[in-house]
Order: sequence, then structure tokens, then C-alpha cells
Amino acid sequence: MTEPAHFPLSAVVGAEALKLALCLTAIDPKIGGVLIEGPRGMAKSTLARGLADLLGEGPFVTLPLGASEERLIGTLDLDAALAQGKAQFSPGVLAKADGGVLYVDEVNLLADHLVDLLLDVAASGTNRVERDGISHRHSARFVLIGTMNPEEGELRPQLLDRFGLNVALDGQPAPEARGQIIRRRLDFDADPEAFCLQWAEAQAQLRARCQAAREQLTQIALDDQALAQITERCFAAGVDGLRADLVWLRAARAHAAWRGAGQIEAEDIEAVAEFALRHRRRETPQPPVHSPAAEPQGGHGSNTRQGQGAWGEMPPQATATGARREVPNWAKKP
Repeated sequence: MTEPAHFPLSAVVGAEALKLALCLTAIDPKIGGVLIEGPRGMAKSTLARGLADLLGEGPFVTLPLGASEERLIGTLDLDAALAQGKAQFSPGVLAKADGGVLYVDEVNLLADHLVDLLLDVAASGTNRVERDGISHRHSARFVLIGTMNPEEGELRPQLLDRFGLNVALDGQPAPEARGQIIRRRLDFDADPEAFCLQWAEAQAQLRARCQAAREQLTQIALDDQALAQITERCFAAGVDGLRADLVWLRAARAHAAWRGAGQIEAEDIEAVAEFALRHRRRETPQPPVHSPAAEPQGGHGSNTRQGQGAWGEMPPQATATGARREVPNWAKKP
């Protein structure tokens, strides 16, 4: 059975910040995935599915909102175990997502017990199913992509931190951009194959750029100078734990590879700063210590958040370098 055509990421109007975050995750899956926030009707699912094509052959698996625990982790057939002397495992969503993308729409509405299971597996990269003393273990390494509408509830802090990068979509595209969005959507719905063929060259170029960056990645050092800048700014932003530092450093290296550079530069650190910090900043930042080395650079130690342009209001460079706009009410945490 032929897979249905997906809207090409290269054909998406605007959303430059999110497209960049998805490409960086495709370049280095160890960044830890992307959480996409935004109001209804912002094509969050369409954008998330665009990542699958950039990752190559890895599967793109969706976790349904009302999924059971067995649907998530899989099941063991005890009768088969007794008859054959070995466990017969029926794979769940986690097994099917191994080596690819696990996509969770409305992740903030996921049941708590499923969140706990997802956290355990995301941390270990292994899923273990046990029933009546019989167990089965399998690899479950995946890029976690989640979407949510903050108006419908917050995400548990433990799961929020598990997402490497966080991007918020702006719900007010300009009239010209709105027209382009609608026109392309209508063209795609009328003839998906013809539309994908029209964008095949641009999509191939995007895929090739990600592949070249993946090959370049191991040649770029996670150097101490870049780490020092990042750790100072994470401290100034008052983030808990050390995940932000690691994610930020990996994302900066992926951005350097995306540019075709041989080392991490200040522009790479700045380009991904908001992606790594947006969902980890404390409402009350850490007070600076009395040392020039610990002073926040560029004002990023404050609680101001960058409004991520979703559909073309901000060019990629302006978005990447920390240009700021008024944040819509839905994006503000209480």
C-alpha cells in the first residue's frame, strides 16, 4: 500500500524558526526533538511530518491521544511463551518508532501514566515489557516531536524538559502570507502527487543540505570556548539542571554544520539560544555573580521571550539572531 503524500517542508510558507529547528534535529537527533507550541489551525502537524523526509528511511510513528499503555509499550503473549518456551512480543508504538520519529499531537493532554512511561524510555533508549515474570527488552531510540496548544493546558515539567528545542508559532500571519498558505494548501489537496513533484527539487536540496551537515557534524568540535559562553548564559537565565547546556551546545554545533562551517561561532550560539532556553527559563532569573565572566550576554538572561514568527513575518536571520516581538498571551506561562 502506497504511503500518502505529505506536504513538503520546503513548500511551507514562513515558519522559518520552526523549519530551522526541525532541520537541526534532523542533523543531530541527539538534540532531543522539538516541542511545537501554537494555537489551533497553525498546521503544526503538517510541519512536524515534514521532518520525516529529512531523516531518510526512519519511520514516522504517531502516538494517538487516547492510546492505551499496551498500545504504547507493546504486549507479551503468555500462552505462546508457555507453548513455545519463549516470549512472543507484539510491538507497540515505541518499538515501531525505533530509529525514526515519534510524533505526539496534543502532547499536553497525554495521560499521566503514559507520560511516565514515555519519560523512562526517552531517557534510557530501551523499552522493557514485563508480565507475570516474563520480560522482553528492545531498543527504542527516536526523535520526539510534540505539538500543543497552551490554551488547552500546560505540559508536565519533566516532559517539557525532555524536548531538546521549543518553538512557538505566531497565530497572526500577514494577509499576503495567509493567501500563499491557503493557495498552496488548496493546490496540495487538489493533486498531492503533482504538488510534491512541483516541489521535488527544492525538497531534494533541503534533504541534501541536511545530509551534508550530518556528515560534517563529527568534524566540528564541541569546544570549551563555546561551552563557556553557553554555561554562563544558562546560569544567567536560571535554568534548572544541565540539559539546557548540553542541548544548546549540540544545537549550536548542528547550526555550524548547517552553515557549512568548521567550528562553532558566536552566530551559531545565538541562532539557537531561544530554542534551548524558551521552555527552561525560570520566571525569576538567577542573580548575576560579581564576576565579569558570569554576566549574561546580549540581555538573554532576562525573562523576555522571543516571539517565533510562524508564517513569514520575520526572515530567518532576524529570527535566529534574537530579534524580539511582543509575545501573544497564549505563549505566556502563568
